[in-house]
Amino acid sequence: MRWYKNLYMGKKAKKRKRKIMRSIKNGKPFPGSYVVTLPENNKNSLDIYPSLILLQNYYKNKDYYIIGIGFGRSETLEVVQEIVMDCYNKTGQFLVEKMIQSA
Repeated sequence: MRWYKNLYMGKKAKKRKRKIMRSIKNGKPFPGSYVVTLPENNKNSLDIYPSLILLQNYYKNKDYYIIGIGFGRSETLEVVQEIVMDCYNKTGQFLVEKMIQSA
């Protein structure tokens, strides 16, 4: 699991940043938190996962690049909106993966 150096955070998630990140890194649950990652396929712009799902064996073996964290689904959707708008404002396109990898 890799973390984006300029991690996008929701307001509630920012207050719990260290706890959420530590829990995810240590494979422990942090109910209510979600991660935003680069997509697993070319059809999506981003993927959203509840952090609890990352504890399952299938997800433990994957190498996710986490670029955002939200606490609660609605806050996570706001984080996704912020990422997409930043991408569009910086590049004029919605190619989030390209923007993140060039940063």
